[in-house]
Amino acid sequence: MVSLLRTARRALLALAAASAFASPAEAHAQTTGRVRVDTLWSNALRTRKQFVVYLPASYDREPARRYPVAYYLHGLWGDEWNWVRNGRLDAAMDSLVAAGGPEMIVVMPDGDDSWYTTWNALVTIDACQRDSTRKEPAAAYCVPWPHYDDYVARDLVAKVDSSYRTRADRRHRGIAGLSMGGYGAVSLALRYPDVWSAAASHSGFVAPLLDAAGPFDASRPPRYATDVAAMATRWRDYWASLPFAFGRDTMGWWARDPGRIAARLQRTDAARMPALRLDVGAGDRFLDQNRALHFTLDSLRVAHAYAEHPGAHDWTYWRAHVPESLAWLGARLADGARP
Repeated sequence: MVSLLRTARRALLALAAASAFASPAEAHAQTTGRVRVDTLWSNALRTRKQFVVYLPASYDREPARRYPVAYYLHGLWGDEWNWVRNGRLDAAMDSLVAAGGPEMIVVMPDGDDSWYTTWNALVTIDACQRDSTRKEPAAAYCVPWPHYDDYVARDLVAKVDSSYRTRADRRHRGIAGLSMGGYGAVSLALRYPDVWSAAASHSGFVAPLLDAAGPFDASRPPRYATDVAAMATRWRDYWASLPFAFGRDTMGWWARDPGRIAARLQRTDAARMPALRLDVGAGDRFLDQNRALHFTLDSLRVAHAYAEHPGAHDWTYWRAHVPESLAWLGARLADGARP
C-alpha cells in the first residue's frame, strides 16, 4: 500500500512539474480551440462545398467525449470564413469556455448568396457564371440545383455527425447567423424542428415582406407589401439573388416568411418549437423587420428572447454580440438544460 501511495504521489508531482514548465505555446494550446477546414459532397446542391469547424480545446485531449454543435451562417456576399476572420468567433468561444461556459463544436458552412432556402426559380449555370464576381470557383458557387435548406439541414448535419464526435440529436444542436444568415438560422430551425432545438439571429432579414411605408408601429399588427415590385425597389441592392430565392410573386415570399412558418409550427407541432433569440442594432436597416417578427412571435405566444442594442449593420456590432449568442446557445444545448 505504501508503495502504491508513493507511486501515485510521484505521478502527481511529475504532472504538476510538467504543467509548471510547459512552454507558453503549449499552455496556450491547452486552453484554446482550433479551427480547421473540411469539405462535403452535397446531394442537395450536386456539388462539393467547404465548411470551417471550430473544435474546443478539450476535443483532442478527451477522445471519448462528445459535444453539442452550433451552426453559424454568414451573410449575403460572405463566406464560411467570415465568422472567424471578421467576427473572431473562435476567440469568443475560448473566452466563454475560460470563464466556465460549456464547450461546443461550431460549424460555419459556405452558403453562397442563397438565403438558405430552396430557390423559387432556377438560374442557368452559364448565366450564373457570367454574373458571378465571387472569388470562389464558379463550379462551387453556381450550383445546378439550389436546395440550400436541405444542404445545411440534411447533408451538412449528416457529414458533421459522421465525422466529428457530436451529440447527434436536436437537443444538442443549435443554429445562428447574421443578416441573411439570421434569416437562415430562424427559418431553418422553424422548418426543421427535428434538427435544431434553438436558433439565434443577429440583425436578421426576418420579415422580408414588411411594408416600407413608415417606421414600424408596435401598437398594431405589421403591414406587409402586396406587390413584389415594391420589394424590388426597396431591396434593389440585394435584388441579384432575392427574386431567385424568394420568387417574383408574394406567394413565394410568404412561403418563406419566418412569422408564417412559426405560426404553422405552433399549430401543428408546438412541442418542438425551437428556442428563439433575436437581436438587432438601433441603427440597423433591418430594425423594423426584427420588431415585426418580435410582435408576431408575441402574438403567437411563442416564447423568445429579443434585444436591441446601439449599433449598425456591420462587423463592429456582430463582433460585440456574438459572445451573447454563443453563451445563449451553449446554455441551451448543454446537458441538463432546457432549450
